[in-house]
Amino acid sequence: MTILEAVLILLGLVLISNVASHYITIVPVSLIQIALGVGMALIFNFKIDLDTTWFLLLFIAPLLFNDGRDFPKKELWELRGPIFENAIWLVFLTTIVGGFLVNWLIPSMPLAVCFALIAILSPTDPVAVQSISKRVNLPKSILHLVSGESLINDASGLIAFKYAIAAVVTGYFSIYKAAGDFIYMSLMGLFIGWFLMQILLWIRNKLDSINFHDAIFSVVLQILTPFLIYVVAEEYLHASGVIAVVTAGILDHLQSKRDAGQTPEITLLTNRTWDIIVYCLNGVVFLILGIELPIAMRSVIKGNKYGTLQSIGYAFLIWLMILIIRVVWILGYQSFSYYVTKKEKKKPQFKIGLLAGLSGVRGAITMAGVLSVPAIIDTGAPFPDRALMLFIAAGVIVISLIAASITLPLIAPGQGTIETRASSIRDDEPEDDNEEENEKQNSSYVGYGVAKLYMMNSAIAYLESNKTESNQRAVFDIIMDYEASIRKQQRRFHDRPEVTKNLNETIALRRVALKGQRNAIEQLYEQKLIGPDAYWIASRHLNQLEYRLTQITGTKQTRLKIQHFSLWTRFLRLVKFWQWNQGESQKTKDDLRLIQRVSSQGAIKAINQFLDRDDINRKDFSAQNVHFLLVYYQNQIQEAKFFGDTEQEEQKYNRQVLELKTQALEAERKAIETLIDNGHISRNMGLHLRQNVNYEETILLNDYKKEED
Repeated sequence: MTILEAVLILLGLVLISNVASHYITIVPVSLIQIALGVGMALIFNFKIDLDTTWFLLLFIAPLLFNDGRDFPKKELWELRGPIFENAIWLVFLTTIVGGFLVNWLIPSMPLAVCFALIAILSPTDPVAVQSISKRVNLPKSILHLVSGESLINDASGLIAFKYAIAAVVTGYFSIYKAAGDFIYMSLMGLFIGWFLMQILLWIRNKLDSINFHDAIFSVVLQILTPFLIYVVAEEYLHASGVIAVVTAGILDHLQSKRDAGQTPEITLLTNRTWDIIVYCLNGVVFLILGIELPIAMRSVIKGNKYGTLQSIGYAFLIWLMILIIRVVWILGYQSFSYYVTKKEKKKPQFKIGLLAGLSGVRGAITMAGVLSVPAIIDTGAPFPDRALMLFIAAGVIVISLIAASITLPLIAPGQGTIETRASSIRDDEPEDDNEEENEKQNSSYVGYGVAKLYMMNSAIAYLESNKTESNQRAVFDIIMDYEASIRKQQRRFHDRPEVTKNLNETIALRRVALKGQRNAIEQLYEQKLIGPDAYWIASRHLNQLEYRLTQITGTKQTRLKIQHFSLWTRFLRLVKFWQWNQGESQKTKDDLRLIQRVSSQGAIKAINQFLDRDDINRKDFSAQNVHFLLVYYQNQIQEAKFFGDTEQEEQKYNRQVLELKTQALEAERKAIETLIDNGHISRNMGLHLRQNVNYEETILLNDYKKEED
């Protein structure tokens, strides 16, 4: 398998895991990705030939640089003491103590390999625990502690891991040389990261001084930054590339974005790009972990040294040992701070120590490091117990994720079972981080979906109140988009009976409208206002629409049904365009335009007459459904009027659309303020809704800019 095919398959699996994580909410996405990797290896015998020389560069450099960029300054500065203690001293303590214990547990594994294994298992992965914390009321101090220490313990763990691997590969280890190299590599890595990042920031400032604000250039430059810094530090100066990229990331975060020559557009685009890259890299690492698990197990079994259950037992015991060391360390630090330094206000609590211990799950950095272990050593012999080392590392990652997923929701403050917590949260609704506001929630508060519906209806009301003869085509087009979004939102947040009721109403009204259209077309033909060709084309379209409605009434067409004519209408427009360009006479084109206008008027008339009948109660029909159909046919009338406009008129129409859409978004913002002022939504939800509106406005302006260019 070529590298290109492997990359495409892995990225496809990352997308599948993303979709699955929205429905399997009680399982972290990293575990889903591991399961997919195991399935690919077992079912399809999927393998990846890993080149360990570039694995650290490809995965470690960008992941650690992004960790530095996400460094929350204020919160982590307050926890700087425990963060540095955990990130440096706890890592080395775990490596030394754990290494000897693993060597005692597995005597056949060389001591240096034991040290390397524990060193790479020491770094924690905040990405995995944050996916769990979304369903758990985990104390923020613990989340900040795990995030902060992971930023630094990646560097200390990887350096210890690198020296242990070097001792295995070369067969030589000197504590004095290691200590000297450690100091050199750390300080030089720190300096190189700082120096190169200062140069890059200087370049940004120079470009800003000459008003060069190219978003694509800026994003590509920042994406290349960690790779450039890592290569310079590792290959040319033999320093720690890990510390260099972490330093560069922190410096990039501390630097004011405006001072660094970044416009809001560049900042937004950079952040979203990094989110995508980091998510894909994390996902690929966990997929590779799953793929390597069966391969490692086969190698372990074929080696006849360790059995399957024995290897699993080793992984569990090593995870338990690391957890105990971590919990004891945290309790010891709390006790020292409380009884000796008096820094802590509360007495040491075992529950807090256990939460912090379980939160320190292992993840992408651990797997990326262990996968970089060479297959052979300098003597040409195979790396001792590489397969077992890989299997134990993968096993510890899986066990730590499973243990955190199960136990954290049970012991975190104010939590019930996982299922209870998961069922109370919608993925579509942002959680309110403010506990005080959460407690204030009462019957006057509305959900995220209801707030969105209110915003969109407010925008529609604004557009209708500002409709004029000159802009009505643009108004109807925009309202159609809003109506489609409203229908989609209703399907997501309404229960099935409500959706079924709306569907039946829509079908009934559509049949009335189609009958009105057919009567209007028949009258046009009888009065000889249209020719036979146009009459045949229009009749065929109506027959197809009626057949479509018949199909919709089937019991298994739930997904297609509500999209009743948005896709179908676009198809019909394409058919018309194709027919009109296949030699249709000008008379037929004019007739079809007339048919579209008159038949749409007939549909509106038929709907109103139907609802005004004595045996029909208008209140039985949703005002939203009626409005949606009426706007649709009004939109058809306007399109028929303006079809074939000159380029100048089309430009005028596009400007109207831009202006009206911008005004509609402003109406949405005012609706958000109204919801907040009346106490219907929390301020955090309001911020999330405003952010979405800002994104829509940014996309709108970018699309308009592209058209102008």
